[in-house]
Amino acid sequence: MSMHEITLIVNGKPQKLTVKSNELLLNVLRDKLFLTGAKYGCGIAECSACTVLKGDRSIMSCLVPAVAADGWEITTPEGLVVDGELNAVQEELVNKGAIQCGFCTPGMAMTGTACVRENPDADEAFVRDYMRGNYCRCTGYQAIVEAILAACEDAKNGKRV
Repeated sequence: MSMHEITLIVNGKPQKLTVKSNELLLNVLRDKLFLTGAKYGCGIAECSACTVLKGDRSIMSCLVPAVAADGWEITTPEGLVVDGELNAVQEELVNKGAIQCGFCTPGMAMTGTACVRENPDADEAFVRDYMRGNYCRCTGYQAIVEAILAACEDAKNGKRV
C-alpha cells in the first residue's frame, strides 16, 4: 500500500500527516488526530454522523479519501468550540433539548452550522430541507429544527456561529 504525505488545516492548525492511499478522512481525524467528535455511523454518507466542515460547507468524511483532502481546511465538531464557548448552534441544541443519546449531535451541529452560515434568514422549510440527510433516532427532529432556527436569530444578533 502506498503512503502519501498530506497537509490539512484542522480546527485552524496545520497538520502534516502520512496516510495510506485508501485511508478515509474520518479515520485520519479520529485515529491519527484523536478528534473523535465526527462519528462512524453508516459508512455510506446516509446518516451524516461523520459530518465535518470543509471551509463553510458540510461534507461526509466517511467517503473522502484523506489523500483527496490534501490542503483542505477542515473544522471538526471540536473546532466549533472556541475558548470553551459553544457556537450558537451547539448552544441552541442544548437549550432546546435536541440532544438525547448524543450520537447524531456532532453531525447535527456541523450541518446546522453550515446552514446558519449559508442562510441566517432561513425559515423552517429551508432548515428542514438543509438537514434532510442527518438522521436522528431519538429526538423526532422538531427540537433540532427549533434549535437551528434559534441559532439563526442568535447569529443575526452577533452570536458566533
